[in-house]
Parts: sequence; C-alpha cells; structure tokens
Amino acid sequence: MITALTTAALGAAVVPAAAADLSARTAVACPTGWGSLVKNNWSSTSGEYITNVRIGTHDCYDRFVVDVPGATASQLGYTVRYVDTLIHDPSGDPVPVTGGAILEVVVHAPTYDPETGTPTYPGPAPKPVGYPTFRDAVYAGSFEGQSQFGLGIRARLPFRVLQLDGRLVVDVAHTW
Repeated sequence: MITALTTAALGAAVVPAAAADLSARTAVACPTGWGSLVKNNWSSTSGEYITNVRIGTHDCYDRFVVDVPGATASQLGYTVRYVDTLIHDPSGDPVPVTGGAILEVVVHAPTYDPETGTPTYPGPAPKPVGYPTFRDAVYAGSFEGQSQFGLGIRARLPFRVLQLDGRLVVDVAHTW
C-alpha cells in the first residue's frame, strides 16, 4: 500500500494489477478469538440426515461444510475437537489422517435415511489440494445416528463452528 501511495504522489498514473491484488489481500481483517478447545452442542437432529460434505478456502480460513437439509440451526448437534488419533466409532480402529493436527468433527445426524436405511451420503470426503490450512479430509463413517469426519490440519490452529439452517460449518484459521 505504501508503494502505491508513493507512486501516486510522484505523479504515476498506473499501479500494477499484481500490487493492487496484494494490497487488497493484506487489507483483509481476519476474525480472532476463536480458540482451539472443544466446541459442542448436544442437540439431536432427529429425523434429518447428511446429504453432502464440501470444503472451500477463504482469505482467512479454510471451511468444512456438512449439509443437513431440513435441520434448523438449533437442531444441529455436533462435537468438534482436536484429537491425537481419529478413532473409528464403533470399531476403535485408528483412521489415517494426514496433517500436523487432526480435527474430529462429529455431527449428530446419520449419512443414511433413518426410516429406510438408504445411504444419503456415501463418502468419501472431498480432498483439499493446495489449501493453506487443510491437508486432508476423511469420512470415518456413521453409527447410531452420528457421523464422523476427520480434518487433517497443517497445525493446531483456532477454529469456529457455525450452526446454520440446513448446514454445519467449521472454519479453521490460516494463522493464530
């Protein structure tokens, strides 16, 4: 930004696009204060089920979204926490997850229609390629109305959980 102001003061009429893009990116104010301790809501999404899982990246964080159509924000039960090893429920077997830290996401909704048993989300989780924070995403399974995912994170970074109508959102910051 200083370069652009100095150039403008000297009478230059054009600022290179790359410099303008860099200025725009560095001017973004990233949210703070998320922390890295366990976050949960013990609500039950009775009758609702997961239909899709997706990931994305933003200026300040990478995002993991679990779609649970029909569930209101207050109905979305979850537990999100850092773990040393992702342990498959109910077998107790470790699930491989690549990254410097593992964020376990348990959603209180199955990946199958509870009335018919028909799968509604067969997996696997989408793979992050070139993301600043995410290194891996795995679908560990669904058991007794709960579905388990593991996010491989570059390091143990702060995160937040947002309950929205029809979806659960987990944002993991790019930095502390």
